[in-house]
Amino acid sequence: MNIHEYQAKSLLAAFSVPVPRGAVAFSVSDAVAAAKSLAGDVWVVKAQIHAGGRGKAGGVRVCRSLQEVELAADALLGSILVTKQTGEAGKQVNRLYIEEGLDIDREFYLSLLVDREKESIAFVVSPAGGMDIEQVAADTPDQIMTLPISGDEVSLEETASMAAMLSLNVDQTDEFHQLACHLHRMFGQTDGAMLELNPLLLTGDGHLVALDAKFVVDDNAVYRQPAIAELRDLDEEDPREIEASQFGLNYIALDGHIGCMVNGAGLAMATMDIIQLKGDRPANFLDVGGGVTVDAVCEAFKLLFSDDHVKAVLVNIFGGIVRCDIIANGLIEAIKTHPMRVPVVMRLVGTNEEEGRAIVKNAGLDVRWADDLDQAAEFAVATAQGVK
Repeated sequence: MNIHEYQAKSLLAAFSVPVPRGAVAFSVSDAVAAAKSLAGDVWVVKAQIHAGGRGKAGGVRVCRSLQEVELAADALLGSILVTKQTGEAGKQVNRLYIEEGLDIDREFYLSLLVDREKESIAFVVSPAGGMDIEQVAADTPDQIMTLPISGDEVSLEETASMAAMLSLNVDQTDEFHQLACHLHRMFGQTDGAMLELNPLLLTGDGHLVALDAKFVVDDNAVYRQPAIAELRDLDEEDPREIEASQFGLNYIALDGHIGCMVNGAGLAMATMDIIQLKGDRPANFLDVGGGVTVDAVCEAFKLLFSDDHVKAVLVNIFGGIVRCDIIANGLIEAIKTHPMRVPVVMRLVGTNEEEGRAIVKNAGLDVRWADDLDQAAEFAVATAQGVK
């Protein structure tokens, strides 16, 4: 689950991580009032959307007067911000974060991730802060250090190695150790999946401050974080993904033409890959899981049939925990309210396979059956592209 920058900084501050002073604004007057309350003579007006690359897209503006704050807020609120992470549709800016301007000496990159291989929290640091870290990794991989934390706390030796990577002096290294400990504790106690400070700032007077913050909470642990769960901004999420989550479905909207229904994340990824191999793109990732019910499958089909981008639906079920007849009955229930407006290709293999096929055939549905995944993808792509 994503939260906004200002919410992430509030969490950081609660764990004693230094952040700039700031205030959220939902209107132009809020923005001006926030700037006045912060005082000073430089402010930064930041669009709050769940996407990176805001600065390059014009969503972060440095202002040196209250009039500039007012103009920036008026231009951003209600606008559609298109960044490298939003796609062409962009995202509407509904809130701003007004922050004090700081004296910048150097910018670093710092993030925390879950290292599943080592079963630990890992730090990623780089002296190339404020930049696209993927580009840094591609162009200058030697400027990135990844360090899994070996114990329950960050050791002095571990922070010393990271500080050396960032060329911090002795005093700054001591401060960095405290910062790393606070970040590690926050990440663990709030069930973090990813925390990114890009940049982590070294101010002119030699102190470290989290100038930007992106925080993602593990979806599977949100139930343990009720205070963070309340920060969820549904306006930032795809309505289809919200609806799917209410039925326990793992759904992510994509930009292709083949609607996919699969059980198991690995099989779903393989299905999406082979669709691209056959010359088209998946319209979604949809894993119905193992303990799915007829009602949930029904909702899954409704999502696929109501997506205007979908030109064909590919159902690829390997019945192990889930039964093929449940999938078939879900389709029967779905078409009562959402007719099959696009062709459906089905591959049902495993538990109650024959029962599932019989249910669909007895209903007289015009479904094209496939014997294996390769054939199923070939049929779906050909159908979507209008090839007989």
